[in-house]
Amino acid sequence: MSNPLPMLTLTIICATLWLTSGAGGTGTDTGGDNSSGGGCIPSERAALLSFKKGITSDNTSRLGSWHGQDCCRWRGVTCSNLTGNVLMLHLAYPMNPDDDLYYTDVCDDYTTLFGEISRSLLFLRHLEHMDLSWNCLIGPKGRMPSFLGSMKNLRYLNLSGVPFKGSVPPQLGNLSRLQYLDLGSSYLGYGIYSKDITWLTNLPLLQYLGMGSVNLSGIAGHWPHILNMLPSLRVISLSFCWLGSANQSLAFFNLTKLEKLDLSFNNFHHTYISSWFWRATSLKHLVLKDTGLFGELPDALGNLTSLVVLDLSGNANITITQGLKNLCGLEILDLSANRINRDIAELMDRLPLCTRENLQLQELHLEYNSFTGTLTSSIGHFRSLSILELNNNNLRGSVPTEIGTLTNLTSLDLSNNNFGGVITEEHFVGLMNLKKIHLSFNNLSVVLDADWIQPFRLESAGFASCHLGPMFPVWLRQQLVYITTLDISSTGLVGNIPDWFWSFSRAGSLDMSYNQLNGNLPTDMSGMAFLELNLGSNNLTGQMPPFPRNIVLLDISNNSFSGIMPHKIEAPLLQTLVMSSNQIGGTIPKSICKLKNLSFLDLSNNLLEGEIPQCSDIERLEYCLLGNNSLSGTFPAFLRNCTSMVVLDLAWNNLSGRLPSWIWELKDLQFLRLSHNSFSGNIPSGITNLSFLQYLDLSGNYFFGVIPRHLSNLTGMTMKGYYPFDIFDKTVSKFDDIWLVMTKGQQLKYSREIAYFVSIDLSGNYLTGEIPLGITSLDALMNLNLSSNQLGGKIPNNIGAMRLLASLDLSINKLSGEIPWSLSNLTSLSYMNLSYNNLSGRIPSGRQLDTLNVDNPSLMYIGNSGLCGPLQNNCSGNGSFTPGYHRGNRQKFEPASFYFSLVLGLVVGLWTVFCALLFINTWRVAYLGLLDKVYDKIYVFVAVKWASMTMSAAAAEREHTTNTM
Repeated sequence: MSNPLPMLTLTIICATLWLTSGAGGTGTDTGGDNSSGGGCIPSERAALLSFKKGITSDNTSRLGSWHGQDCCRWRGVTCSNLTGNVLMLHLAYPMNPDDDLYYTDVCDDYTTLFGEISRSLLFLRHLEHMDLSWNCLIGPKGRMPSFLGSMKNLRYLNLSGVPFKGSVPPQLGNLSRLQYLDLGSSYLGYGIYSKDITWLTNLPLLQYLGMGSVNLSGIAGHWPHILNMLPSLRVISLSFCWLGSANQSLAFFNLTKLEKLDLSFNNFHHTYISSWFWRATSLKHLVLKDTGLFGELPDALGNLTSLVVLDLSGNANITITQGLKNLCGLEILDLSANRINRDIAELMDRLPLCTRENLQLQELHLEYNSFTGTLTSSIGHFRSLSILELNNNNLRGSVPTEIGTLTNLTSLDLSNNNFGGVITEEHFVGLMNLKKIHLSFNNLSVVLDADWIQPFRLESAGFASCHLGPMFPVWLRQQLVYITTLDISSTGLVGNIPDWFWSFSRAGSLDMSYNQLNGNLPTDMSGMAFLELNLGSNNLTGQMPPFPRNIVLLDISNNSFSGIMPHKIEAPLLQTLVMSSNQIGGTIPKSICKLKNLSFLDLSNNLLEGEIPQCSDIERLEYCLLGNNSLSGTFPAFLRNCTSMVVLDLAWNNLSGRLPSWIWELKDLQFLRLSHNSFSGNIPSGITNLSFLQYLDLSGNYFFGVIPRHLSNLTGMTMKGYYPFDIFDKTVSKFDDIWLVMTKGQQLKYSREIAYFVSIDLSGNYLTGEIPLGITSLDALMNLNLSSNQLGGKIPNNIGAMRLLASLDLSINKLSGEIPWSLSNLTSLSYMNLSYNNLSGRIPSGRQLDTLNVDNPSLMYIGNSGLCGPLQNNCSGNGSFTPGYHRGNRQKFEPASFYFSLVLGLVVGLWTVFCALLFINTWRVAYLGLLDKVYDKIYVFVAVKWASMTMSAAAAEREHTTNTM
């Protein structure tokens, strides 16, 4: 694949040195052994030393050689062999070819140069090449120096990656000899912008223009006309520039030398056909990724016969035309993430096939579309393919064996489709260069002979949800020396993991989750090379051995591990530790405090006891899940250092004491569950400052006092502020902890969907005072449970504003007054319980309220003697009953004696059985065990029936009195 960038740069550098040094002048390279003919010019040496003084940090000693008289020998400095003048200053961040610094904040990298660009460089009057790229040379003001426009001999200026802020100085237009200009920042967008680029028209020799991530949103739509006035341009790179349109019309097209055009990540949002660049027939690279372009590709695409790279990924509703067939030199075609909903055979028919077999196309990216149909044998015609990405489509049928003839193939990804059938040796017979294969999430069976000699050396393999089992795939044994990433999760494997399987020498990532593997792990895994190891959801037993030393992610959840945690956890790189839902006991070892990089800790649903270690060195923890153990002590004080905490679950333990007032300092907290402990005291008022909080559960504790007033500050529970937390992004895209949530009058199980559940549960405490009015502003709240407290006052009138409320439980309190009629506005409400309060007046009806508990709506209001409506009480002066709630005479006239007899018979019967138990020992033991389990149910039953009986009798007596009068 030809790339114009390195060749263009080299050409400009060579031309610079040739023209300025004179014929035969070679220049002195940085740090070379050749001495310059004229030696170092003293004034230029002084200018360089002054520049060095402006460097405040040079941790890699790139300027360590900058001493002595001959500055031409200094690293990064090149002089003319004829005159001794400094021609080149090259201090770019030293990069490897594979480094991608585009997503890097250079000011966070201690290896870069820190400081500012000194004005002393103006004394380098013969300087033609200056490269200071990817250094933090922004100075105190952070702006690009305008004096650079006075260095008029410059032919090459590269300041890319330097995180400047403010406007690009138009004085750069004075550099009339400039051939190469790169001002591109990183994607972070530090705030560098330009509202006027007309100064570019003063650079007639410019061949390379890089302004990636420079905000050009203020230049309106005339930018193509300005570029069209630079006929020497070969490369234009304007990605992430906030450009709003590319549908300008150019009367004369002057960019006849243009070889590369990168307009990716802009906001065009118009059709492909209306764009100006289709007349650039000299193009070799055209990158239009994520530009919002859509529609049919123009026929003019067929005129770009020099195209080597065509990237149209990340757009929408693209239609491929026959013009694509003319691009016989195309090496890379990327149509990924375009939502193309067509038969793949139609596309394959339009790919360039200028000879009997296409020997040019090397990379074909069609992933993340909606391609349908089957993959046919024609795929075998593309013999030069090295990368074939068809994942995340709707392809079906079998995988053609012709894939096995693509001898240059290094990467094959067919995952997340509907392929079926069997994969055999024939599919791999010619793939001697294969490094990566991903077949995950298809209905494929991989059947390979154990003795088959494989022609490839896999580095990455994914077979998740394919069928490999039940026997462990012995053929993998040949790949253990080479493989670095292996996913065989959900593949139907059964039985013990063979000993040979643990002989990985390079494995960085292994996922064997969701199988039926059993047995013990090796006694010592500390020397294994794993960075990520997921053994979750199997039947593994025994004690967890010492962790691999270099492990970053470890998941052994949902197994049957027992014993205690490893006493010494020596894994300094560990970020994610998931050991939930096992039978691990003992205490949490103090060595866990040494895991300074830990961000996700899940030890929930185990048998852990004792106090939580005070890990003052752990500051990066974002997810802490310790629920459903037997942990004791007080609220962990070290969590105050974890200011990035998102999820905190300490529920179902034996923790006690008060909640700290500093809990509001955990400003990123979205999920807080402390239920079913022995916490006491007031709920800290600062908890309402957790503006991202969307799940709050303090139920089943001993909190007293009033509910904090300023609940309206919990904007994470409003429609404007609600945003689901990304808990499943932290655990290899799997998060299967079961959360028991008290909602709709019962405990419901939640897993991944808990991230979308907005809830407040303060039930089962000793809270007093009124319900804060601000709670009604939480219009994204789905569950509100304040039951079993001692709350008084009225239900807020504006409660109907909580439109997403699905479950409301205010039962067993001391609430008084009328039930607000705004409750009828809660169209999402499916459960409500207002029983056992002191409410009075008419019960509201209509809309959603008429659908609640239709069999016996009175259960929602029982225990409120002053209510009338759906109960048996008439509402004098308030109109008639709502017809939907009238239950008829049978229920109305049930005699009180019937209920009294029922209760009396129950009591007598129980005493009879109890007396018998005094003389039969086995009955007595069984009975006492059962008694604990049914006591609560009997109590509730008797209480409800007694209240219903009393109210029915009273209603009957009132009506009887009325009739007799």
